[in-house]
Parts: sequence; C-alpha cells; structure tokens
Amino acid sequence: MSKRMIVIGAGPGGLASAMLLASKGYDVTVYEKQSYIGGRNSEISLGDYKFDMGPTFLNMLYVIEEVFQAAKRNLHDYVKVVELDPMYELIFEDKKFVMTRDKEKMIEQIEILYPGNGDGYERFMEDTSKKMDAIAPLLQTKMNRFIDLFQPKVLKAIPELEISKSLVQVLSKYFKEEELQLAFTFQAKYLGMSPWECPGAFSILSYMEHAYGVYHVEGGLNRLSQAMGKVVEEHGGKIHTSTGVKKLWLEGRKVKGVYLENGERVEADEVIINGDFGHAMTNLVDKGVLKKYSPAKLEKKKYSCSTFMLYLGLNKRFDLPHHTIVFSNDYRKNVEEISKTKLLSEDPSIYIQNAVVTDSTLAPEGKSTLYILAPVPNNFSGVDWENDHQKFREVILKIIEEKTGFKNIEEHIEVEKMITPQNWEEDIFVYKGATFNLGHQLSQMMIFRPHNQFEELDNCWLVGGGTHPGSGLPTIFESARITVNGILEQNNHDTVPIRPLPRLQEV
Repeated sequence: MSKRMIVIGAGPGGLASAMLLASKGYDVTVYEKQSYIGGRNSEISLGDYKFDMGPTFLNMLYVIEEVFQAAKRNLHDYVKVVELDPMYELIFEDKKFVMTRDKEKMIEQIEILYPGNGDGYERFMEDTSKKMDAIAPLLQTKMNRFIDLFQPKVLKAIPELEISKSLVQVLSKYFKEEELQLAFTFQAKYLGMSPWECPGAFSILSYMEHAYGVYHVEGGLNRLSQAMGKVVEEHGGKIHTSTGVKKLWLEGRKVKGVYLENGERVEADEVIINGDFGHAMTNLVDKGVLKKYSPAKLEKKKYSCSTFMLYLGLNKRFDLPHHTIVFSNDYRKNVEEISKTKLLSEDPSIYIQNAVVTDSTLAPEGKSTLYILAPVPNNFSGVDWENDHQKFREVILKIIEEKTGFKNIEEHIEVEKMITPQNWEEDIFVYKGATFNLGHQLSQMMIFRPHNQFEELDNCWLVGGGTHPGSGLPTIFESARITVNGILEQNNHDTVPIRPLPRLQEV
C-alpha cells in the first residue's frame, strides 16, 4: 500500500510537494482552508479584472521547470511564460532608471545617469556569478542537523556569504553613487531587512534578475498554482478546498494525522505543513507541546515587513512599464520606519504592476489592472489599520500621481480591493501580517531556520517561506524539493534530481 501523505495548505510549496510525491506514487491529500488554491500565489477576481494576490515577479524560471520535469510534466504545456525586457523601471526623486538584461544598454544608461560607474556593472555581474555558483547549492541542500553546516559545499560557500559586510557595503565596491547601490539592493526590504544591515550574500538577488531574467505568466503567476493543482490531480492526488485543518493529531511527539475543522480525523504516515509558519505553530498544536517554537519564543523571532495592497480595475489603458518601483525620497528613513521604528511612512516606497501592457487577458479591452504594493511595518507595530487605511491609500495615490505617468487614477477606478496587514493576519492567516515570513538574518537562515524535517515533531515536514531556504517563489519551490527528497530518502526511493546551476548560455 502506498504511503499516505497529508499536505496542510495549497500554497506553492504545498502544491509542489504534493505534485512531486503524487508523481512518485504516494497517496497524497491536500487540505486547504480557503475556497481557492495558491495561498498568497492565488488569483483575485473583481468582475472582469484579474489580479495576482501576491507574487508578480517570476525569476529563476528553470527551478519551476525542473520541478514539473521531476513530476513527469512540461511546465510549458500548462502555462505561457513571457520574458520581460526591460524588466522594470526604477523612479528616484529626479531620475528614471530602466533595468534590462541588455549589458550594453545597462552600461550606457549607468554612464548617462551616474557617470564613471559603468564598468562597475560588468564587475558586479562577473563577481556575483562566482558567488552564485558557490551559494546556490546551499539553497538546494537540506539543513536539518548542525553537521549539515560542515558539508564541503557549505564550507566552500562560507567565504562568499560576506558575513562581515552589509549589502550596501558589497555594492559600494562596484558603484559609488548610493542611488545606484539601491537599484541593486532594494529587494532586501522584502526579506524583512534594511540593505544597510542585510548580509552581503544577498547581492545574488539582483544578480538573479539580471542573469536569468524576470518573467510573467499569461493570466498571472497564480496560473502556476493552478497548473500544479492539475498535475497533483492527474497523478491521483486529491485537493480539498474549504477544508481547514484544526489541529495535528498527536501521540506524544509523533504526528499521526490531522483533525479537520469539520470534526473528521484523518490518518497519515507523514504530514507536510505549508501553512504560514508562525500561524501554523500557534494554531495547529496545543500550548505546551512546542518548546523551540512556543508562542512566546515565536514572538521574539525577527519577521519581514508587511504590505499594504491596492488592486484597481481602471477604465483606461496606460502604456507604461509592466513593473515600476517608486523610491521614497529618503529611502533609508523609509526602511527604518518599516523595520525599526515601526511607523507608517508619509513618504513610502511603492511598487506598481501594470500587467495589461504585457497581458491583455487580465482586463477588458482598453482597460487596465493596477496592482499597487507599499511595504509597511508588520503587526508588531500596533498600527491601527481600521482608522489609518483610508488616509494611507490617499498618500499612495498622491505619490503615484506626482511621480509616475499614472495620472488621475481615482477618476478611472471601476473596481477596487484593499488588503492591509490586518487583513493579511485575520483573513489570510499570516502571522503578524509578515507577508514575507521570518526575516532572513543569518541567525534565521540555513540550520537556524525551522528545519524542512521539523525538529519538534516526528513524521512532520515543512515547506514554504518559513523553512529553509527562505521566502520567494524559487526558494519555496526549492524547499519543496528538499522536503520531498527527505521523505523519499527515508523510504529508500529515488530522489528528485537537482541539477547544478545552469550556465547563462543555457537560460
């Protein structure tokens, strides 16, 4: 009889795990509390307008291609993927900077906007390529025991982690202008960290975009979740939506299965938790069971920022970039407001996705979908979103009006949805509204992050942004491969292949 696997949560990590295990012949059942699959990588539908709830950037495309291949499927039979070039536009106080994979255009643009910095781009790409070669195996390797830190590939990578340098310090080796440094470090904010404090290792984030590209999936990145759900079912797996798990079924520290919210008890040989880590640990087990991740200890962990979201359906088409990032005039202050002082900024940085410029399927002809995100403090801040949401919405739209080509948005809105940090926590079950999960300080990375084979309970595994290797779609897919391979090794089955980092000419 095939092993019975329960996956709690149909987010991208849970679906990838279910897909891989089902393709290996395991009896897989996924229980999802919401009425839809995808978790934060799901669709928001407002009439004829379609939005991604969460991720809108897809990079490291080869990772999800390999996951599908391992599940005996071709990703491109399920979704249409489009590479974006230019990748995105950055708007500073007095400059616009278009990020592209075209090396000559990048150097030319840098020399125009920041004279004397052009050669730094070539050096950055060359040096960070070597760093990526060394660090990538860490993102593909289990980190369940302290001894895992002493694997040869880990020891080889340690010098590249640049533990003693911040991300800004690393970028200053290549670029003299702070604005230019920020153009290659802003991604750190989504790890819950300031680029002035974030470990230098994370220079690989911007490198990944420039080396491997940024992609859009027709219909939205949520189509990846839907495609994985189809593959799960094609291999005989079952996905139950609107079926929440109330508690883990425990005998001592051994997980025997789950208790569903409808009162049913379901047995399993192994349980994979894909729910938000902090939320799952405070809700799926009774107080007193967990020691390392008790509610009191979870509160002391470091978490990412949250996000304030607007999803706008407009009766006008804007011929503007697919992705735009508007920087606060005082970016350092804005980052400190998010991560340290926990204040709601009067001058936030803003991300805007105008996906219809690439994908006409998302809105009626001549109309637009605008996805607007502002990083804000998580709910440790005590911000009163009940009272502050409308005022902050006005701040966001005013900045967009002043700094971008998206003019008179208010008068063109046909449909609108807002998600605040309070909504993330209460409606989407994200611990403290920290949308990018646990922070990525070195004290919470690798062996120091919750383990894929969960250390506090037997027959229990983790996938998603709260376990190794971390948040972001490619790393979440890697977490699924690591977790599934742990289960397969335990059962003496052939593991899911993980090939070395592809050469750039292969991408």
